[in-house]
Amino acid sequence: MAIEAWYIDESAADKNLPRHRNPPEFVSMSKLLELGVLNWRLNPKIYENDEDLRNIRESRGYNYMDILNICPEKLENYEEKVKNFYTEHIHDNEEIRYCLEGSGYFDVRDKDDRWIRIWIREGDMIVLPAGIYHRLALDTGNYLQLMRLFIGEPVWTPFNRPQEEHPARKAYVQNFTEETQESIRMPAALEAH
Repeated sequence: MAIEAWYIDESAADKNLPRHRNPPEFVSMSKLLELGVLNWRLNPKIYENDEDLRNIRESRGYNYMDILNICPEKLENYEEKVKNFYTEHIHDNEEIRYCLEGSGYFDVRDKDDRWIRIWIREGDMIVLPAGIYHRLALDTGNYLQLMRLFIGEPVWTPFNRPQEEHPARKAYVQNFTEETQESIRMPAALEAH
C-alpha cells in the first residue's frame, strides 16, 4: 500500500482527523517528489535485517538510528512534545522517519504555501528535505513508533516559522520551489515509490 497524500481542509479543527477537502484533492507521489519529499515502502517486521533498509542507509549516509514511541504511555512529557511536533517548523537537515508501528500524519507546505497531509503507516519511510515547512500529528489511533535516522550526530532542533532567512530554508526554496528547478534523480535501485 503506497503512502497517501492530500490537500487538507484548513478550517477543520481536529488535527488527528484526515481533514480531507470536499471533494477530496489527492496529491501524487510525483508532486511530493517535486517538493523534495522521498518515500519508500519497506517491511517493518524485518527492519533489523532488512537489506533494502541497509541499502538506503548506506547510499544516503544514514549512520545513526534510534526508535521513538509516540503515545501517552511511552513518551515523557507527551502533551508538550505532541504540541511541539505539530508546531510548523523546519530543520537544518533532512528529517528521516520510518514507521515501524501505528500511523500518523506529516503535513508539508507546497510551493503555494498550502498544506499537504501525508499519511504514514507501518512500513512507510519518508524523508523531508532540510528547510521544508512541516509538522507531525498522530491520527486517531494515537500511537506511532518511528525509527529516526540521521547523517552523523542526531540533531532535533526545530526552527519554528517564520524562518525565511534561515540558510536551510533559503537553500530549500532555491532547490525545490523556484521555476528553474531541475529534475530530482535517485539511483534506480533506490527510487522512491
